[in-house]
Amino acid sequence: MTTARYLRADGVGRRQLAAEITAGRWQRVGLAIVMHNGPLSPAQRRRVARIHAGPRAVLTAFSSAEVHGLDGWRRDEVHLLAPAGARLSARCPIDVRLHRYDPSRQIRCIPGGGVEVLPDALLRASTTFRAARPACALLAAAVQQRLVRADELTRALERFPRQRHRRALRLALADIAGGSQALSEIDFVRLCRRYGLPDPVRQAVRREPGGRRRYLDATWRRRDGRLVVVEVDGALHLATRRWWDDQLRQNEIALDDALVLRFPSVVLHTEEPLVVAQLRRALLLP
Repeated sequence: MTTARYLRADGVGRRQLAAEITAGRWQRVGLAIVMHNGPLSPAQRRRVARIHAGPRAVLTAFSSAEVHGLDGWRRDEVHLLAPAGARLSARCPIDVRLHRYDPSRQIRCIPGGGVEVLPDALLRASTTFRAARPACALLAAAVQQRLVRADELTRALERFPRQRHRRALRLALADIAGGSQALSEIDFVRLCRRYGLPDPVRQAVRREPGGRRRYLDATWRRRDGRLVVVEVDGALHLATRRWWDDQLRQNEIALDDALVLRFPSVVLHTEEPLVVAQLRRALLLP
């Protein structure tokens, strides 16, 4: 991937370039020259977009997160960060979302440049959501996938004083740092606080008989000494293989004489009184 200007600097003249394109060995994609005739890979699409946004443009938001390995949040458009005043060439054939920054501010990129560091990129991605909930879910997903730590995101948030959804993100990060690994778990802890229930221990480690480490969403030790375990199930738990695994996992916990409650994540929002009533009974609370 290059441009005609760089090819000329390497000794490839206009006639040779035209011959390669006419023969179908290379292709012109806007201002970019692609040295094959097949479809562009995701990485090549990102490179084409950067060529059309100027030398100071870097990948940010969802595009940076994709490069860092985030699953489940891919976007078709390429997200680029460029200095205020920079323009995207009208010849760009790639769908681009251009984010701006003050040129006097330093942009943090990974070694080699071209890609914004993940904490900053995630915060920029979160500004694209109208509501705070999916913005919080994005940060929780990145932590859950072990790509970034909650404290790294919290420190990055301090660098963005005008961040959209700032208060909600700060609260979500505090819950993530406390052990919540998904937005459904954050919602569950907030429900407990809203109804005056004690905060659970989150993501407690349990080792099964075979030696496998498991993480429990929420646990309490009630006054008679019995362990109460709550598992919050998102849509992924409906997959057949995941459902079987959940049942066997629940059996192992129950065999240790723990009381296990399971709540689909949607029920936390649609059946709050029922959830709270069952929790109170399980915890022996009035």
